Amino acid sequence: MTGTLRIPRSKGALSGVLLVLLGIWGALIPFVGPYFHYAYTPDRAWDYTAGRLWLEILPGLAAILGGALMLVSRLRPVALFGAWLAAIGGAWFAVGGLLAHRWTKIPSVGAPVGGTGHTVFEQIGFFIGLGVVIVFLAAAAMGRFSVVAARDLEATSASEPVPARSVPAQATAGGGLAGLSRRLRLSAPVVRSKKRPAAGSASEDETESARAGTSAS
Repeated sequence: MTGTLRIPRSKGALSGVLLVLLGIWGALIPFVGPYFHYAYTPDRAWDYTAGRLWLEILPGLAAILGGALMLVSRLRPVALFGAWLAAIGGAWFAVGGLLAHRWTKIPSVGAPVGGTGHTVFEQIGFFIGLGVVIVFLAAAAMGRFSVVAARDLEATSASEPVPARSVPAQATAGGGLAGLSRRLRLSAPVVRSKKRPAAGSASEDETESARAGTSAS
């Protein structure tokens, strides 16, 4: 049971790193984007608003935290939780602006700055495209974490210490296994075969008994 709950860190390493980088991008791009004319209004660097907090900073932090859990954790439930957290952050990137504008009182993040083509790239890089990529990576990681592969069991069993076997006291006192085997050989019963008298010795006994009878008579 323990082997199925543990995973090698390499299983979620790539997805974890990518999710952390995308989360950093999503949380920082509204503050540094104005430096290279890639921004939403207000297009001023490091200008904090409540809309940026709810729609960009918080989902970015969710993606960062989820990717970090996937990167460092060796427990399957924790890694799955990280993938779900990153997926929720990515989904909020993609549709959070629409939901916030329709059903909540969260302020808007503003409008994209630039021409038609420029605004399309801003919408993709700030929200929709970023959120879709995060959700895709998190979902792919969830699929890998949900399957218990044979190599996962081999990796976890190889990393776990093997318990040492206890050696009997008799074996250690007699010099290890060699002493134990020597004791077993010595304790085995020895069966000795009885020697039958030879034919020549029997005839000599008969002759001596005949001579004794003759002398007695």
